[in-house]
Amino acid sequence: MSQDFIGVDLETSLGYLLKEASSALRAAMEAVLRPLGMTVTHYSCLELLAQRPGLSNSELARGAFVTRQSMNVLLQGLERDGYVTRPAQAPVGKVLPTRLTPRGRRSLEKATVAVRSVEDRMLGGLSKDEHAEAFRILQGMIQSLRDDNEDA
Repeated sequence: MSQDFIGVDLETSLGYLLKEASSALRAAMEAVLRPLGMTVTHYSCLELLAQRPGLSNSELARGAFVTRQSMNVLLQGLERDGYVTRPAQAPVGKVLPTRLTPRGRRSLEKATVAVRSVEDRMLGGLSKDEHAEAFRILQGMIQSLRDDNEDA
């Protein structure tokens, strides 16, 4: 590598800062979920199912930012442990719609309180207006990146 090469200045890179924030958020979430016997992916799956019952393995994987294979392994464990239920046969096509069981819903309620406490701590130094502005800015960044990917 030549001495003239100048990479990304990590001190001023917004992308690096976002990755660092994401990593810190995940670590804080894992810390509060671990005593509940959950991971962030486990929690994400239950939360997605509570808000959108009947999602397929592929839809859950996309929503939890994991591969279909990883989600399938997780779903098998969740089903075995009584947190979710899936039909033995697909009602239509190959999709096995997944639903929370009462046990899954109770577990999710505890996890939601824990995760909300992390988010409250993360946002604790922001005013309501700053929180809204940060939310708007992040949504704009996501949309810009998605728009660029669609054009490619």
